[in-house]
Amino acid sequence: MEIKKRYTNGEVTILWQPKLCIHCANCFRGLPSVFDPRVRPWIRPDGATTQEMIDQVKKCPSGALSME
Repeated sequence: MEIKKRYTNGEVTILWQPKLCIHCANCFRGLPSVFDPRVRPWIRPDGATTQEMIDQVKKCPSGALSME
């Protein structure tokens, strides 16, 4: 069974599929206020605006991050 984790700010939900992640760190470098693999949970959807998160998730090269 594939793991799919969801993180929401009430407006949008970030979906993370770890099996697809290639760990290129685009998310962390681009929006560290939301994506920080050094803490748990590593995605904090209250760390930026909804639009900033949408823009950053679109840059995920593997498709491990998506929006619902």
